[in-house]
Amino acid sequence: MKFPIALQVYSVRDVLEKDFFGTLHKVKELGYDGVEFAGLYGNKPQEIGKFLKSIGLIPLSAHVPFVDLIADPKKVVSEYAEIGCSYIAIPYLTPEYRPNAEKFNEVIKGAEIIGKAASEAGLTLLYHNHDFEFDKINGKYALDVLYESVPCELLKTQIDTCWVNVGGENPADYIRKYSGRAPVVHLKDFVMPGRKPAKMYNLIGIDEDKNDTETTAFEFRPLGHGVQNFPEILKACEDAGTQWVVVEQDKPSMGKTSMECAKISIDYLKNL
Repeated sequence: MKFPIALQVYSVRDVLEKDFFGTLHKVKELGYDGVEFAGLYGNKPQEIGKFLKSIGLIPLSAHVPFVDLIADPKKVVSEYAEIGCSYIAIPYLTPEYRPNAEKFNEVIKGAEIIGKAASEAGLTLLYHNHDFEFDKINGKYALDVLYESVPCELLKTQIDTCWVNVGGENPADYIRKYSGRAPVVHLKDFVMPGRKPAKMYNLIGIDEDKNDTETTAFEFRPLGHGVQNFPEILKACEDAGTQWVVVEQDKPSMGKTSMECAKISIDYLKNL
């Protein structure tokens, strides 16, 4: 069960925004095989692609907001094709686009449009879930409705194992459910001793309510330091035909820096 390992660089955004290329070099030094972007921080795609090639770090994929993708699919996709990415992902939905909200149908229609543009540019579109996609529409999870509605050749899964767990399902089972459609899987660990926080997305750097003062024991953790069963998850990835795994930790913890957390996670995976 050996997969190439990428880092979602949102995990180290605090240092990436200060030294973009230096941080990418450090990620390579930690032993990661590739990176997944969440913004380019004003840098030109051609320069990024050239730099990554020079250090031997693969530009696996990129998270791009749905509204940006649908505004000009061909232009956005072409930028990441220029870097050399193989995948581009819809990473998150703001409340008005979520299941049972007024614009969720626009996401379904938009995913097909974006998926076609991605395919024409030589990329594959992914959808990265959170837990709100486990709300039901006519008795089915909204996530399943999305995947059933958009053809497989235009949209693959990017199952986030943390949010599947928070959403009430077993991550390994859910990966197997989409065997053959799960080329990239997000590995994320956490602890949640108590109830799920009402404002979950304050925890990932998205301020839905800046006045929210709720305290919670929920915490993102480096891999191997939370509740996830990664041997089971990785076996499911193997069974499902997964090609890459991506480490993501939305917020550092355990008194460690973001880069220290990234090192703990890859060391854990390499020592399994």
